[in-house]
Amino acid sequence: MAVDGGAQALACEIERAAALLVSSHYVIALTGAGVSVESGIPPFRGPGGLWTKHGEPPMDGYQRFLADPKGYWLQRLTTPSEIVQALADAQPNAGHRAMVELETLGILRHLITQNIDNLHRAAGHQRLAEIHGNARLLRCIGCGERFTTDAIPISPADLPPRCPQCFAIIKSDTVHFGEPIPPDVLDVCFRETLRADCILVAGTSAQVYPAASLPQMVKERGGVVIEVNLYATPLTSMADCSLTGPFGEILPALVERVRTQLTA
Repeated sequence: MAVDGGAQALACEIERAAALLVSSHYVIALTGAGVSVESGIPPFRGPGGLWTKHGEPPMDGYQRFLADPKGYWLQRLTTPSEIVQALADAQPNAGHRAMVELETLGILRHLITQNIDNLHRAAGHQRLAEIHGNARLLRCIGCGERFTTDAIPISPADLPPRCPQCFAIIKSDTVHFGEPIPPDVLDVCFRETLRADCILVAGTSAQVYPAASLPQMVKERGGVVIEVNLYATPLTSMADCSLTGPFGEILPALVERVRTQLTA
């Protein structure tokens, strides 16, 4: 029976990627919206994306929040968006679980995600930096403390909610356009990137900064870049290994080869 040349080439590339992961000293990962599409969360950009359908949100979203935090909270409480419902219904997929296994095997040292969907946490990741925040958390814009949504009582009669520690305004932990990345998270991202000699990049267009700069930093320091994506991206030409296919299929296959090589 004839062997599918494309499938054979992908299998060889997965084997090579596994060898690169196993031979590296400090592996980190960067994930984007593409890893969550298989969990039912639509991407923001591209075909079928939320912004494609509804238009991009205002680039001064954070400034609008600061100007009218009560209005922000009233809208959030009374008019849930399509993305809020999608986030509430989503569950980790096989790719998320495979990433956790890479961490459990001692291969993956830290995961940086651009996603706000909480799915990496739900899958069981222990060492995680959410560069754009987490939709399941709230954050004080004063002291930076984070809270679970059930820890802060939110009443339409008493908006905006206030931090119990410093009394500053509380917003969603998700980072709005025009809002600086929280410095505690950004510090972790750059610290881990500077330690890495290999970065596994999955499901990101590699166009949103500062996250897009992290693979470049690893590459510039002589490290290895492994990309997993459905499509070519600006990162593809610099990647040492490029795996084309669904996150939920590629990652489990990659982890299986890593496990085999570790026990060989």
